[in-house]
Amino acid sequence: MDRYFLVLFGGGVGALWRYLLGTAIMERVGGRFPLGTFVINVTGSFLIGLTMTLLTERFRPHSNWRLLLVTGVLGGYTTFSTFEYETYRSALDGEHLLALIYGLGSVMLGFVAVWFGVLAGRWRLR
Repeated sequence: MDRYFLVLFGGGVGALWRYLLGTAIMERVGGRFPLGTFVINVTGSFLIGLTMTLLTERFRPHSNWRLLLVTGVLGGYTTFSTFEYETYRSALDGEHLLALIYGLGSVMLGFVAVWFGVLAGRWRLR
């Protein structure tokens, strides 16, 4: 039962962070490009790379930490389904270039962010 609570609690925290950050970005920037979701997906990718590296290669804590932080918090924080819908809406609305830039940019920068997260997790201070 504890595992379910960890995922539930972490998911709520991550979803709240997603809402607060996404809203703050869009209120400041506005425009047609869904920058809030874009930033969340890229930062979420970095954080998943970093967190998984720290949990599996550096520290190896109890498996509940992965449930809380990765499945819960970061699962609630990242917005892949929202990203997919926003890309679809842009294409449906005739904004094909915007859909292409957003879709490819999210996937490519997300991958780079995961890679940097892994590198950051493996980096040791000397």
